[in-house]
Amino acid sequence: MKKNLLIAGTDTNVGKTVLTSALISYWQTYYLSRSLGVFKPIQTGIGDREFYSEYFALNQSLQEINPIHFEAPLAPPIAAELEGKTIDLKLVWSQFCQLQQSRDFVLVEGLGGLGSPVTAELTVADLARDWHLPTILVVPVRLGAIAQAVANVALARQMGVFLQGLILNCVEPCSEADIEHWTPIHLIESLTQIPILGILPHLDTPTDREKLTQMASNLNLEIIFS
Repeated sequence: MKKNLLIAGTDTNVGKTVLTSALISYWQTYYLSRSLGVFKPIQTGIGDREFYSEYFALNQSLQEINPIHFEAPLAPPIAAELEGKTIDLKLVWSQFCQLQQSRDFVLVEGLGGLGSPVTAELTVADLARDWHLPTILVVPVRLGAIAQAVANVALARQMGVFLQGLILNCVEPCSEADIEHWTPIHLIESLTQIPILGILPHLDTPTDREKLTQMASNLNLEIIFS
């Protein structure tokens, strides 16, 4: 079993938190003898670190979940400039290493898409490559998703990111016809040469642990956790 996994997306608000929550719920249900850590390298605005801290028994402080936080919900380099701060990736890397040493497995949730800026020089894809993070890409089920998937997979290949697979996420309630028309599995796999590891249905209540666990169980966990 690998030591860590990056949950990335084609864009912001595509379902990275839903997938991460589903995997946390599954792990805490079926891997009781193994410890799990959750890491959000940089967060802008209120959101993921508060959610994970409140709803999951992670035994981590907000600082351990998310070492760098900015108030403005903007791209990190812009938010940092507005607050007169710098982004210390050495600090982020150090805390990530400490978490790795104390946990059997670490889920790392990215910010925005693979091409989203982390600093003025680096993107999420740069971190995935430099930190040697196996990566799962979340693709939203909506019009335009095919092009987003193709573009992000191309970026991953160009940057040398180890992309294990794609997961489709119904950001809004959607039918089987919607999935087939907006995110046809055979076409996306043909265009990207990357396997689709499952589909997440729309979830009205992201705190429903039983539902989250069931959603995760329908994914190809052999690849995700292998």
